[in-house]
Amino acid sequence: MKHFIFIILLFFTSLAKAAEALSVNVPDTLAERVKACAICHGAEDRHSRDAYYPRIAGKLEGYLFNQLRHFRDGRRYYQPMAILLENMSDEYLQEIARYFAALDLPYPSPESVTLLPSEANLAEKLVYSGDLKRNIPACSACHGKNLMGTAPFVPGLLGLHSTYLTAQLGGWHSGGLIRGKIANCMADIAKQLTYEEINAVSKWLTTQPVSGKPANQLSPEMAQRCASIVSENGDAR
Repeated sequence: MKHFIFIILLFFTSLAKAAEALSVNVPDTLAERVKACAICHGAEDRHSRDAYYPRIAGKLEGYLFNQLRHFRDGRRYYQPMAILLENMSDEYLQEIARYFAALDLPYPSPESVTLLPSEANLAEKLVYSGDLKRNIPACSACHGKNLMGTAPFVPGLLGLHSTYLTAQLGGWHSGGLIRGKIANCMADIAKQLTYEEINAVSKWLTTQPVSGKPANQLSPEMAQRCASIVSENGDAR
């Protein structure tokens, strides 16, 4: 509760400063309007690695647009985001997504965490090979060989804090709390993972350098798998 109040106070402080700045003719541009996003996600002109707020600069436009709609419509729950977005149209959310997707900011250096050889081996196996016996596909099958995502909706996994990654995987594992266009895929996969595996994969990912671009499309096998899940559960947007 204290964390939520702190975020809201920061937001309204930002609005007050923005209103004060109007007296000096601040341009009414999208870049100015999205500065409220910098309260949590970091300012536009620097890169940030807060443990609980992910980097959104350079993420795929389709992915960002979907997540903004999920927060606004209650499909992905985080109250401060829901409040900020509740009156925004799809068109405006698309503009915001396009703006952040176009930002080309440097990524932070890999995180320094203690990763045992056994953890690294376990993580690499799951990331690049998966576990067919448990119907767990490789992370790279959806997120791309270089783990930078797959257009248009699958996000990259690198350049994020291990705490954030652990929280997201844990959320899916404990009940599929996050729902996206193909989020039921992630819920099904995460529920098969042990907490040891979640921690190992999260730590391993955050120690990897960021390089390369998102893949153009899912493999035919994964596209068919996700399509079948969406068909079974309806439009999961």
